[in-house]
Amino acid sequence: MKMFVCGMCGHIEFGEAPEKCPVCGAPKKAFTEDANALKQPADPKNLTEGDKKHIPVITVNKQCSLVPGCTDVHIKIGEILHVMEAKHWIMWIDVYQDYKWVARYQMAADKINPVVSAHLKSGTGKVTAIENCNVHGKWLAEVQL
Repeated sequence: MKMFVCGMCGHIEFGEAPEKCPVCGAPKKAFTEDANALKQPADPKNLTEGDKKHIPVITVNKQCSLVPGCTDVHIKIGEILHVMEAKHWIMWIDVYQDYKWVARYQMAADKINPVVSAHLKSGTGKVTAIENCNVHGKWLAEVQL
């Protein structure tokens, strides 16, 4: 699937560039196609420590504890929790459902752990999480609801 990256905020759009960035409002001309926008492990069957610190871990709970009828999606950055320090941190986590952007969670170094929860209205489809590390780039994980 083609990926288009917003030159203003780094948002990734799947399939084709939008008329306007849903995150920052940049026009379509701010997007460039980039087949290498996401980092991937060299060997998915033998993850390195660095891979384990960057690939999002997604947990789905079909029964939300806050809103009846919604699906909780918990995203933790890394099987080994990623550091959050001034020189190396997760800048943001984007959540998609069926490759359509749902939300961006901004992070501050030294202020928060690299974990978020999304409360989706629909409990079907594919959830994609993309994290942006200020040092090692963007990494993706997906789960089927």
